[in-house]
Amino acid sequence: MCGVKQNMVFVSMSDEANGAENVLLMAATAASAPLLFLKKAKAGGLRIPAGQASQYVTDKSMLMGFWGLTALLKPYRKEFIIMSTHPYLNAYLGFLKRIGYLKSQLIVRECTSVFTRFTGLKKWSYRLAYRLGYPGVNLVVCQTELMRNQFIQHVSFVPEHKIVVQANPVDLKQILLKAEYPLHDTDTDAGFICAAGRLIPEKGFSLLIHAFEGIYKQYPGLKLLILGEGPERGALTNLIDNLKLSQHVILKGRIDNPIPYFKKARLCVVSSVKEGFPNVLLEMMTANQTVVSTLCAGGIEAIPGIFKINVNSVNELEAGLKKALDNNSINKNETVQQYLHNRTPQIFVSSLLQNFEKIPIY
Repeated sequence: MCGVKQNMVFVSMSDEANGAENVLLMAATAASAPLLFLKKAKAGGLRIPAGQASQYVTDKSMLMGFWGLTALLKPYRKEFIIMSTHPYLNAYLGFLKRIGYLKSQLIVRECTSVFTRFTGLKKWSYRLAYRLGYPGVNLVVCQTELMRNQFIQHVSFVPEHKIVVQANPVDLKQILLKAEYPLHDTDTDAGFICAAGRLIPEKGFSLLIHAFEGIYKQYPGLKLLILGEGPERGALTNLIDNLKLSQHVILKGRIDNPIPYFKKARLCVVSSVKEGFPNVLLEMMTANQTVVSTLCAGGIEAIPGIFKINVNSVNELEAGLKKALDNNSINKNETVQQYLHNRTPQIFVSSLLQNFEKIPIY
């Protein structure tokens, strides 16, 4: 194996404030490495720390971002470790390695299990991308053991020794700092349950709203605040109206800093049906001692100090919320804090490099 050089550069599809993009930002900051973006978000982008080196290919279309990426990569073609985290981008970088444009080593992170999440033409396009690009990849990073097993099942042409598990990082210091920001929102004056994420079916917000309908009358003034934006807003708004919950369930839209909401909530909840791994769960655990989560991803069953329930069940979600509201003593703070401290961005980057050194690259 070639000696690993710790000159790193991180490449992201965009600077939208989503989970995968935030993981790369945390890793780039911890590694004091540049961060390249194919496209600049029009609004609601990541908050790039002062001093963090970052560059953008374009502020227009993603296609133009892919087209111009090769020029932005010129300084990093050799003697670097490049890391990216979206399947199409991973495959594109892998293809650039296969044709000899990139001679740097390439680590790719799987942001979701695309072959179990998508169907039809979308799934076929991912299969094609993986086939074209992933043979050029040096190391594949999966978030959980379940994701690794699914990857091995569907991408048999990547040798298993190149596929490792590395848990997502959480930046405790930044989360605790953000938690202290003042919260000027009258919807938080009374007790509330807080959920957050893109308004898409995978997040299970319709299940959560139905579950909330079953308990809110037992807790005077209790509200459900859902932070985030997405294509399911119309359907969720109709559901809220049909259940006559418009005074109790509030779709807050995109919130730049959701952490003060997490901190002030009576409890936080992850209601997802399927995830690679919900990074928001780690943020909620850092800010709030009472957290409910569905078993929507591998590894959640082993997390200490949270209420865990099965996916896709309104009844179980309702029971879990009620149990957490009535008895919030499950959190064992020292155990939870140790769990979170083991997932710092510094440990994340260090573990990546250790895995890279151990695994034969050929």
